[in-house]
Amino acid sequence: MAELGLADTVGILRRPDVRPRYTSAGLGWEHLYLSAQTEQSYRATFDAAPTHLLILHLSGPVTVRRGEGTGARSRTIPAGGLFLQPVGRELSVELGGPLDTVHAYLTDQALREANEGRPVELSEELGATDPLAEQLMIALDVAVRRWEPSARTYVDHLTGMLAAQLARRHAARPAGPAPVRSGLSDRQLAAVRALIVERLAEPLPIADLATAASLSVSQFTRQFRASTGQSPHQYLLGLRLEHACRLLRTGDAPIGQVAVECGFSHQEHLTRVMRARLGTTPAVLRREG
Repeated sequence: MAELGLADTVGILRRPDVRPRYTSAGLGWEHLYLSAQTEQSYRATFDAAPTHLLILHLSGPVTVRRGEGTGARSRTIPAGGLFLQPVGRELSVELGGPLDTVHAYLTDQALREANEGRPVELSEELGATDPLAEQLMIALDVAVRRWEPSARTYVDHLTGMLAAQLARRHAARPAGPAPVRSGLSDRQLAAVRALIVERLAEPLPIADLATAASLSVSQFTRQFRASTGQSPHQYLLGLRLEHACRLLRTGDAPIGQVAVECGFSHQEHLTRVMRARLGTTPAVLRREG
């Protein structure tokens, strides 16, 4: 599947009064396109989009009006407020003042996968408050600004969590209860671990791990956590760190080379993870090994 890009925003980010500062373009994200921008006052109508649009207001308050005629709604939205536009619907909007925002354009496939493959109809939100969705948007924004290829699994995890939160909290009609899952089988877990070991030095999308277990991404993420107590990203990071520790203790390759061979972006990335998880550094570990 091709990555999402500017064409999936139906012209919103091409307006002269919307100026993106940075985006996820070129990072290979297939189910989410993220953009952070400064917007000026404007009024416009946009065609129905092929993606769901979630906007986080980073500044404010600012008055936003959506819709036309008797069905129009207006609200003054503070910083932290959310604007949600479901897939396939024309959007008429008027922004009443300057605003800093983060836009997330999310595929309907990601939303379905987060809901056990069932379709989800989202509500049109204007100034909604959702602390978890807000924090997920901020985490994705940070991931773009500090992008490292090894963070691909982490971004897939955040995308799945955001889709699940939208399906759970912002559905026009409440979704039915999800089936109870008991975790991965031994065979599934072994297949996933074998794939991780085989591709330890590469960016590894969650979709590839889910395929190894013959599950959808949402099913895999949930059952993997039930089996291991960790998210796929945490588990992958742990295996990479274990391998790096072995190489540092038994070999003499430069620390930077060890970092890259174990899937870390560079030596500083390995050092940061090792200090956070083990309370030490590669140099200290090598001396003590």
